[in-house]
Amino acid sequence: MTSLRTRERLVQRLMEQGVSDLKVLDVIRNTPRHLFLDEALSHRAYEDSALPIGFGQTLSQPYIVARMTEVLLGAAGGSLKRVLEVGTGSGYQTTVLAQLVEQVYSVERIKPLQDKARQRLRQLGLRNVVLSHADGGFGWPDKGPFDGILSTAAPRFVPEELKQQLAPNGVLVIPVGDREQSLHLVLRVGETDEFVTKVLEPVRFVPLLSGTAR
Repeated sequence: MTSLRTRERLVQRLMEQGVSDLKVLDVIRNTPRHLFLDEALSHRAYEDSALPIGFGQTLSQPYIVARMTEVLLGAAGGSLKRVLEVGTGSGYQTTVLAQLVEQVYSVERIKPLQDKARQRLRQLGLRNVVLSHADGGFGWPDKGPFDGILSTAAPRFVPEELKQQLAPNGVLVIPVGDREQSLHLVLRVGETDEFVTKVLEPVRFVPLLSGTAR
């Protein structure tokens, strides 16, 4: 069992790195990150570092989870109803999103990871998440359009399929690149097919393995 002091230290580090959304910080503080790791690594859960979860995947560092969530909420004006997550992974980012938006749809291509994530979501009593075992690069067209899309894996280029699943004024937050990656914020301009892209900061993610990632 982790102490509140341990979690507070993590939140303090996130604030020092520039995360300022109090709702996001509160969710990070109250989400039991150790539940998303194998027991052998659970003692490292509140470090600000990425940790392995098997199958060549990682649990993103808390700063990245907080930063991407803050960017998504901020660009959308703080209120999101329907959000697509590309890459459920351990379910940690899913859990953070589920406490801040009305409905989360999350796709994962690795079935054992998805099964574990589903168990954790049930354990935490989160009922506003729908999971799919699918190729994340194609999104989830049947459930779109989405007010927001967040990807936890990096394609070489932003998949056109994801952009087209954004609702009017929708927001996409996604790491992009191969050896050198950067976090991108893509905004759909009203009901048009115009998109505005902002490059935010260097990041490092596992690759998005998809037919659309080229």
